Amino acid sequence: MHMNINPFESAMAQLSKAVSFIGKSDPKVQEKLEILKQPQRIINVTIPVKMDDGKIRIFQGYRVQFNNARGPYKGGIRYYHTVSIEEVKALSFWMTMKCAVADLPFGGSKGSVIVDPKTLSAKELERLSRGYARAIADVIGPDKDVPAPDVNTNGQVMGWMVDEYINVKCQMTNAKCTKKEKNKFLSA
Repeated sequence: MHMNINPFESAMAQLSKAVSFIGKSDPKVQEKLEILKQPQRIINVTIPVKMDDGKIRIFQGYRVQFNNARGPYKGGIRYYHTVSIEEVKALSFWMTMKCAVADLPFGGSKGSVIVDPKTLSAKELERLSRGYARAIADVIGPDKDVPAPDVNTNGQVMGWMVDEYINVKCQMTNAKCTKKEKNKFLSA
């Protein structure tokens, strides 16, 4: 009988094992362990996309911001048909650990949309990518959370997301964004 393994439970088991090597009895270690047992923020979004046939299809998306104690969150966005929130939580935890071990000034996050991108046309993929960026625009940015490509996303997908993020930020500031101002958003 095959048992499904919960990726987040597996990640937390790894954390407990690591803590056993550094001294669970230290109160400061225990405090940090408690903080690292849960993500700081879980964003769950629905993304309506107009398909090429004119129908609307709703996609489920996530962004998990695990911990930003070392700096802005950072982590990839994956498009995958079987991804779960438990998997995204685990991936964001592992990204937090990866940045810490590498002594990078970033925390960890991860994002995902439940989709098989191979079933979408290029225009549908663009509308999905822009919709996801719009849905998470208020919680990402150079000083908050820096998304990156991951499984089934690439430079083109990230380009659409950056462009949409800039458009949303310009609308939020009620400003007309020139090319120079748009570049400011990218380098901020």
